[in-house]
Amino acid sequence: MGVEKSVTRPERGEALRVDDEGRLRVPDEPVLPFIEGDGTGPDIWRATVRVLDAAVKRAYSGKRRIRWREVLAGEKAFRQTGEWLPAATLEDFRHYHVGIKGPLTTPVGGGIRSLNVALRQELDLYVCLRPVRHFNGVPSPVRRPQDLDVVIFRENTEDIYAGIEWMAGTPENARVLEFLAETMGVTGIRFPGSSSIGIKPISEQGSKRLVRAAIRYALVQGRRSVTLVHKGNIMKFTEGAFRDWGYALAREPELRPRVLSQREAWVLENLEQRPGISVQENARMVEPWFDQLDPAGQQDVLDVVGQALALQETHGGEQRAGKLLIQDRIADITLQQVLTRPTEFDVIATTNLNGDYISDALAAQVGGIGMAPGGNVNYETGHAVFEATHGTAPKYAGQDKVNPSSLILSGVLMLEHLGWKEAAEMIVAGIQRAIDARTVTYDLARLMRAEGRDRVRELKCSEFGDEIIGHMG
Repeated sequence: MGVEKSVTRPERGEALRVDDEGRLRVPDEPVLPFIEGDGTGPDIWRATVRVLDAAVKRAYSGKRRIRWREVLAGEKAFRQTGEWLPAATLEDFRHYHVGIKGPLTTPVGGGIRSLNVALRQELDLYVCLRPVRHFNGVPSPVRRPQDLDVVIFRENTEDIYAGIEWMAGTPENARVLEFLAETMGVTGIRFPGSSSIGIKPISEQGSKRLVRAAIRYALVQGRRSVTLVHKGNIMKFTEGAFRDWGYALAREPELRPRVLSQREAWVLENLEQRPGISVQENARMVEPWFDQLDPAGQQDVLDVVGQALALQETHGGEQRAGKLLIQDRIADITLQQVLTRPTEFDVIATTNLNGDYISDALAAQVGGIGMAPGGNVNYETGHAVFEATHGTAPKYAGQDKVNPSSLILSGVLMLEHLGWKEAAEMIVAGIQRAIDARTVTYDLARLMRAEGRDRVRELKCSEFGDEIIGHMG
């Protein structure tokens, strides 16, 4: 396996680097740091590292190899160093660029609220990447789980996860309430005497870099659409601004030739269906409340229609089918439509809290978070930490029982990030064949039996890893 301890530098292998053009350069023997994790983390890591090593060895006939380097975080770090997240761990992730981690516990008491959030913020890993797809044969609560094939880009550093809040009854909270009431004229806090207060920062820079990463991914992967998910009907200046900044980004010269917004598509379709339609009538079709708007609001809609009509030569007719569609949905209706109309979603770009909810809700449709991979990525610097998306499940620690698929599939994402797609595809194929053979861990075995399937063989965590390796070649 070639695991290197954090107390020494690896004797062999090289660090990844980013060249002058911003591209990640990957040597044949990259050094990649790993955190085995807390609770069930060591069990699933042992299975995962065997699968990753076997895939790389088979895919490249031994010409490539990962040099693993253990770094510390969580309970193991606290026992050995007295710190939950040592500075040396952060430095290693910065130096080697890409790594992987098992689930980490959240320390009780003061200090770090969440080790996962701390890693994301300290390394500025602004994208939480959550692909959601169904493996044939995995039990699901929906009728057609195969219709869901979505990649979620969740903003990872802002929103309420910034941790800016004050507890009711504290002097700090009282000062914030006083400022809101006396300086800002806020009157909408119903019970100020017992209200805790939090602040939700959403920035143009943070929003645009997230949406840009989602659009670029969709273009490279040949996806059909990017959906901006928000609650802008209520939070107009935070989540509404996220939506507006996303649409503004799609109009920038870098992306303009290859993308088309939903409203622009409607305008062009209206013109094609009714060649003589006026700009005003087109505006009424695009905005049903056009006649109720004030003159300034009407002019805004007319400007949008005029800008869309200017795209007819490059984006109209048959050319429209080849453009990436940028659309938006309110967060609450999204949680309904991913159930009722899942094929309408392809890539989702959303704010931090919405992304948290949506990621787990969609994962439930394809078998649960035990089958859901995740990654935290900065596409500008090339830094990334891939991770299991579930918790530590301490009651199963050391039992060699739980499903390692979330961490293994996160390793697949990591291999794809490195450009080692052949090894990644080999693992995905191995997982699918193991499921086809009904040789699975207890969670999937229990669900398969509940559906009346016979000849299901329940495996330990380590045995499932071996089963995947056996089905690779």
